[in-house]
Amino acid sequence: MLKKTPRTAPRVKADRVDFDETAAYAILDEALCCHVGFICDGSPMVIPTIPWRVGDQLYFHGSHGSRLAKVMASGQSLCVTTTLVDGLVLARSAFHHSMNYRSVVLFGQAREVDDDAEKARAFDALVDKIVPGRRPHVRPPNARELAATKLLVLTIDEGSVKMRQGPPIDSEDDLSWPVWAGVLPLALTAAAPVSDDHVPAGVTNGKPGITADERPPSLL
Repeated sequence: MLKKTPRTAPRVKADRVDFDETAAYAILDEALCCHVGFICDGSPMVIPTIPWRVGDQLYFHGSHGSRLAKVMASGQSLCVTTTLVDGLVLARSAFHHSMNYRSVVLFGQAREVDDDAEKARAFDALVDKIVPGRRPHVRPPNARELAATKLLVLTIDEGSVKMRQGPPIDSEDDLSWPVWAGVLPLALTAAAPVSDDHVPAGVTNGKPGITADERPPSLL
């Protein structure tokens, strides 16, 4: 279970909050972007980046000159959030319109990973998060590339999950209002791949392959 603290305890809509780490893992695994909040030079900042998980460790990467990477490596307290929007909830009243969503909020401190073997394993996991099964078919990072990239890791410990699912919750008095109500589902889907100008004829992305005539496996 995620650690419940004064920072993670719900203040409103407590029925939508959970501390189940399995639910948190599923959301983090599906998310292609998260936002990291921190204080820089006395001012709050929030920067988007890609997260990926291995066990109870959440990884991030950046160049050595990256402000976010420097802050994370310094051990400063962080707030990491990610949200998946599953649908628009259209109610009969303006007040009860909402969204179906799944979100995770984490608190903690990151550390920089210096071990080359751990860095290599983590970056393998990153490639396979983007397109599962692709990693064995691409050139692995070399020593220069590993040295040029900071790898940061945050233990998934203190945090919470919040989600809303289901139809609109209209007031009894509004149920006869003559307008359509329900949920408009939303999903992130991949379109047909577009090859660049340097792919030789007949070459695919490996197995599973991606050609110009087929859609890739789901990115989620």
